[in-house]
Amino acid sequence: MDVTMHGTPLSTVGEAPKVGEQLPDFKLLNKAGKTLTTADLKGQTTLISVVPDINTSVCSIQTKHFNKDADKIPNIRFVTVSTNTTEQQSNWCAAEGVKKMEMLSDADHTFGNAMGLLIDAKGLDARSIFIVDGNGKILYRELLEELANEPNYQQAIDFLNQL
Repeated sequence: MDVTMHGTPLSTVGEAPKVGEQLPDFKLLNKAGKTLTTADLKGQTTLISVVPDINTSVCSIQTKHFNKDADKIPNIRFVTVSTNTTEQQSNWCAAEGVKKMEMLSDADHTFGNAMGLLIDAKGLDARSIFIVDGNGKILYRELLEELANEPNYQQAIDFLNQL
């Protein structure tokens, strides 16, 4: 998949899964250092907000935005995935007062590789939003062509409100 970062062309390692497909197998780390797999995201509708680097402005804005939405929509799991370490994510959450958003680390790039989102040249995952049902089926996706752009928050929230 072709993307840009501040106008500079980049490519991901593959193509992201489409609406109607199942999440591929991957591993992520939570703040406690526990490995979570694709199976651990099943059982509940989940919004997966993928950001390249939590310590940048647009990634910070995106995560804080969905953190506020997490209270407004019951029975939906909200997670942010970034390539930052769990320590970097915890430090960011403490500094920004983010408590509701579940932060998951893709520092080893297994998620980015499996999802076709890894920009190997930068070691970052491409900005995107996925909503998956309790069985791991992708119901919604937004892939941003320019990594410096924010996603369409309202479109994702409207979609969740229709479920």
